[in-house]
Amino acid sequence: MKLNIRVITKAKHQKIVKEEGRLKVYLTVPPIDGKANKALIKLLAEYFGVKKSRVRIIKGLKSRDKIIEL
Repeated sequence: MKLNIRVITKAKHQKIVKEEGRLKVYLTVPPIDGKANKALIKLLAEYFGVKKSRVRIIKGLKSRDKIIEL
């Protein structure tokens, strides 16, 4: 399954919000040294109830807009 994700970093709380055609993910970590990508993978794995190794960023490693594969 592929998902379109919009990432918002340095938020007050971590949460996932469903929008039209994509998910908006709020992360508390800054986008430095891949910390935001690691936090995104961890949060999505918990949200969908899968292992972290099953969540993969296909496109957008350095972008706010990402395509994720589960």
